[in-house]
Amino acid sequence: MMSARPTMKDVAALAGVGLKTVSRVVNNEGSVSPDTAERVHAAIAKLGFRRNEGARLLRQGRTASIGLVLEDVADPFSSILTRAVEEVARRHDSLVFAGSSDEDPVRERELTLAFCARRVDGLIIVPAGDTHRYLVPEIMAGTPAVFVDRPPQDINADTVLVDNEGGAQTAVEHLIAHGHRRIAFLGDAPSIFTATARLAGYRAALEAAGLPYDESLTHLAPPTAEAIRHALARVLAGQDPATALFCGNNRVTVQVLRELAKRPERPALVGFDDFELADVLQPPITVVAQDPAELGRTAAELLFERLGGDRQGRAKTVRLPTRLIPRGSGELPIARGNGT
Repeated sequence: MMSARPTMKDVAALAGVGLKTVSRVVNNEGSVSPDTAERVHAAIAKLGFRRNEGARLLRQGRTASIGLVLEDVADPFSSILTRAVEEVARRHDSLVFAGSSDEDPVRERELTLAFCARRVDGLIIVPAGDTHRYLVPEIMAGTPAVFVDRPPQDINADTVLVDNEGGAQTAVEHLIAHGHRRIAFLGDAPSIFTATARLAGYRAALEAAGLPYDESLTHLAPPTAEAIRHALARVLAGQDPATALFCGNNRVTVQVLRELAKRPERPALVGFDDFELADVLQPPITVVAQDPAELGRTAAELLFERLGGDRQGRAKTVRLPTRLIPRGSGELPIARGNGT
């Protein structure tokens, strides 16, 4: 049977000092002679004493932890964002608790409120739900929240976004500049903010070039293999097929590449989001890159600004830029007999 966890009283008894002396040593308060401090440290090491950080922090009115709600912690975008949040939190002596909403509004709410029940100091959320009124009591009680990648619904809160519309417009303009006039857009589910924002950028590029918007070349749905297979069969068929594809995120791009490997067509392609090995494929994949690390870092810094005292200021929205990385797939020429 394991012995009970050693306490300050045990340390004091072994070191032959008073409890207050042990407290001063543990909390680095000074006013303890070097010889006495050495005896206390020796007793701590012998007993394996660890102070109760949770209780100490709660007495200070904080837990030195934040909650991070993501779509999927296993997604590369989410893992890079998480690491950036952790780096900022570490500088503020805080831990990060992370969980996946799986794009489920109910799961998002349950996870967020579970973090609140554990008294995290603040929240960073990639939202999945269509309302965030459930957070009003938590925010009013002093738990700040920052939303990242997508804005909250029904509340005002700090938000960090990327220029989704501008990035998508740049991608399509790049394809147009290489002679393409039949450009398909394959995006994620229309309920997702980034999918509709990137669709708006796609349409803006077509309009600026004087090209008609053809709904038959647009597909918005969760990027399952079956959905992408049917979408490609539709947009690459007929008398006037698409000669180029704009993929709305990295999951769409990867599914499209898998399906294209089974087909004879080789349309030009630009994807929104960079992804691992995109630069070594044949041809290498041209992308509009956003910076998930900068998203996470900016969101975390905003949160710790709030935790540092600026809790009542007006909600801020930060919009980060994207950049086009030409690699080859977006620069493919129009196949003979296709396009105009």
